[in-house]
Amino acid sequence: MSALPTSIDETETLLAGADYVADRSLATVLYLALKLQRPLFLEGEAGVGKTEIAKVLAAALGRKLIRLQCYEGLDQASALYEWNYAAQMLAIRQAEATTGGEANVFSEHFLIKRPILEALETPLEGAPVLLIDELDRADEAFEAFLLEVLSDFQVTIPEYGTIRATEPPIVIITTNRTREIHDALKRRCLYHWVDYPTMAREREIVRRKAKGAGDRLASEVVAFVQMLRHGDLFKPPGVAETLDWAQALAELDQMVLEPGIADDTLGVLLKYQDDIAKVRGSEVQRMIDDIRTSANARPVA
Repeated sequence: MSALPTSIDETETLLAGADYVADRSLATVLYLALKLQRPLFLEGEAGVGKTEIAKVLAAALGRKLIRLQCYEGLDQASALYEWNYAAQMLAIRQAEATTGGEANVFSEHFLIKRPILEALETPLEGAPVLLIDELDRADEAFEAFLLEVLSDFQVTIPEYGTIRATEPPIVIITTNRTREIHDALKRRCLYHWVDYPTMAREREIVRRKAKGAGDRLASEVVAFVQMLRHGDLFKPPGVAETLDWAQALAELDQMVLEPGIADDTLGVLLKYQDDIAKVRGSEVQRMIDDIRTSANARPVA
C-alpha cells in the first residue's frame, strides 16, 4: 500500500508512474479530493479516460477497486445489499429439525454485500476506491439514495443495524453527460471536466500504452484522430479508440499511416457506419496528405 500523495506534484508523479498522462488541473482536483476526503465527479465524453483514473489510482495506491456499473433500473438492493433468502430458509428448516428453535438468519453470514456496502468496509490496505461508473445511465431515484450514502458514509439495515465506514472510501463518480445529474449530488463532490487531450498529451499516451507503434506512426495516428474530432461526426473517437487503432496498425506491421490500410481499419476507430462513410476514401487520403504537408512544413529544431 502506498501513502496518499502530499502535493499536486506527487499526485502527477503517482499517475505518471502508472502510465496515466494527466494534465495539471486533473492532478490538482484529484489531490484535493484525496486530501479533503470528498468524492470526485468526473464528466466528459465517452472514451476520454474517466474510468481509467479510478483504476490507475487504485493500482498506484495499492487499494481495492470496487466498481458499481450504473444502468437504467439500478436499485438499492443491487447497489447496497441483499439477504441470501435460500440460505436463510435452509437455516430455518435445519434449526427446526435439530433443536426446534429459531435460527438467527439476519447475521452477516447471510448478508450479500453489493458494491456500496462493500466499500464501507476498510481493509488492512486502507480505504478502497469506489468507482460509480456512468451515473447518468441510472434513474434519478438512485441519485437520491446515493446522495444520502455520500453524506455520512453509513447505511442502516433494518434487520441488522447501522454500518458506518471507519474511513471514507475514495469515491470516483463518472458520467458521459447523456443527462444532467442533480445539483444536490454535484455539490457533495469536487467536479472536473475530462476533455480530449491535446495533441502532445495524446502522443505521450500512445507512446506509453501502444508500445508496438513507432514514433512516426503514433504521431500520424494522433494527428489523424485530432482532425476527426474537429469534423462533423456523430461520435468522434476517444482516447481508447486512438490506442486501439495505433495498436492494430502496429500489429499489421505499419510504420506510417497509409490510406489503404487506414480505410480498411476505420472500424477500429469509428463505431458508426455513417461516420465511416464520411471519412473513407478520398477524405482519408486528403487528411493524410495534410498531415504529411504539415509535418514537412515544421521548422527543424
